[in-house]
Amino acid sequence: MKIPLLLVLTAAAAFGQHTQLASREYFYVGGKYTGPADSQVMAGQMYVEAWRPRRVTKKYPLVFIHGASQTATNWMGTPDGRPGWADYFVAQGYLVYMVDQPARGRSAWHPSTNGSLTILSAPDVERRFTASEVGGNWPQAKKHTQWPSESPNKGRRGDPVFDAFYATQVESLASLVETQTLIQAAGSALLDKIGPAILVTHSQSGPFGWLLADSRPNAVKGIVAIEPTGPPFQNAVVNEDKARPWGVTDIPLTYNPPVQAPAELATVREQRADGPDLAVCWKQADPPRQLPHLHGIPVLIVTTESSFHAVYDHCTSKYLTQAGVANTFMRLEDQGIHGNGHMVMLEKNSQEVAALLRKWISGHVR
Repeated sequence: MKIPLLLVLTAAAAFGQHTQLASREYFYVGGKYTGPADSQVMAGQMYVEAWRPRRVTKKYPLVFIHGASQTATNWMGTPDGRPGWADYFVAQGYLVYMVDQPARGRSAWHPSTNGSLTILSAPDVERRFTASEVGGNWPQAKKHTQWPSESPNKGRRGDPVFDAFYATQVESLASLVETQTLIQAAGSALLDKIGPAILVTHSQSGPFGWLLADSRPNAVKGIVAIEPTGPPFQNAVVNEDKARPWGVTDIPLTYNPPVQAPAELATVREQRADGPDLAVCWKQADPPRQLPHLHGIPVLIVTTESSFHAVYDHCTSKYLTQAGVANTFMRLEDQGIHGNGHMVMLEKNSQEVAALLRKWISGHVR
């Protein structure tokens, strides 16, 4: 398919609107040399881009971590050329850091060291993210209205906005275990470098928030989890495969009483769903083990009205509560914000959603 000129112009516009930006820099954190001594490469390092406002007025910076098949461009602008969440929060006085996950985008992937790659196909992206009102198979899908396009092919191939978005997609590590292991190491190194921060995660990066809070509890001052990967222990909507054996992650978390292996986490399924069109949740059997390193960290879980996450994100919230992690579970429609899908940071009302996040952060992070 020939890429239209509009796509190129739109993509360029999305990255040229930094009205409050004083400086922009990048650096790498983490990584180690690996391989035979005479042919070593560095692997596991993570690209970090920092946007500094003209005047930093907020106590803690924000660290934005993208989801599967994405990079830091998610936060830099929208595919129809509007400023992104990074611009919004810089204008609010936040120092903003954005990463490319290890072995992704500008963070090197090595075939000799890292595992295999995968990418979401264009039809999958259409169905799950951008045109769920046409192809989505979950009850809330038809409520999707916020994809930013007036094209007859809105949210699908041939829509210039969709094409601009899909052009940004890149391969991700297929192994969730490898992904989470690498990000816990590199993300911990980032927090060691920059000091205390607020994490903003999305989708596949949702478990990273729990893992980084577990490894650096004193440095994580808040977690804003936008539709984090879930639900606990077993998938929903896409399939019903067993998943996240540590509850909300694929690699170990610190539990109390201690857990040496996932099989030690006794689980039960609730007898019924919490309401219409919702998944039945899995939880720990009583008495539940606690997640002590996450205690006291303000946590916000945000779910949109039409996403497939609307079916099950409440299960993640309930799991954390059961494990002693107080959290705010927010459905956007309950806040009067309607029609959003999974890629909420790119949609027509993205700035309205950003303002809601800012309000929560201001009221909960001290």
